[in-house]
Amino acid sequence: MFSRVFSFLILLMFCTSCDKFPFSKKNQLSDLDTIINFNEVDFSPSFKICDSIIEKAAKSDCFRTTIHQKIGAELQNHVFTIQDSIDEIVNVSLIIDSKGKIQFEKMDASEIIKIQLPELDSVISASIQTIPAIYPAIKRGIPVTTKYTLPIRIQLKE
Repeated sequence: MFSRVFSFLILLMFCTSCDKFPFSKKNQLSDLDTIINFNEVDFSPSFKICDSIIEKAAKSDCFRTTIHQKIGAELQNHVFTIQDSIDEIVNVSLIIDSKGKIQFEKMDASEIIKIQLPELDSVISASIQTIPAIYPAIKRGIPVTTKYTLPIRIQLKE
């Protein structure tokens, strides 16, 4: 009789403790933070003068303002001859690689800009080469390559 009671207790113990044993692989997987947004970076690219800024939005604004100033200053050094007044926005696509090197990718401009200022893309490309060192964007503590679209307003009068 003792062996029957003992066997019954062992069976009861196995039946009640089944939730302690993982029978499916689904229960074994732990919830991990695996959702990664590849469209955003933790920290945007930065210049040395923006290093003291801690807030993410302010640091991004500092980068944007600085790159606009650097390229704008270079464009103002060039003399363009035009036939009609121009007041348009040109979108310049830049690639900042994980080492901080900046490259001119392409320029989206209207036909008027392309006809009246055919050398504009080469001038912009040359002005990008004069930009000082850039710290690359950071995603999860790793420097990453980013694409940056820079809107430039072209305002020329006859």
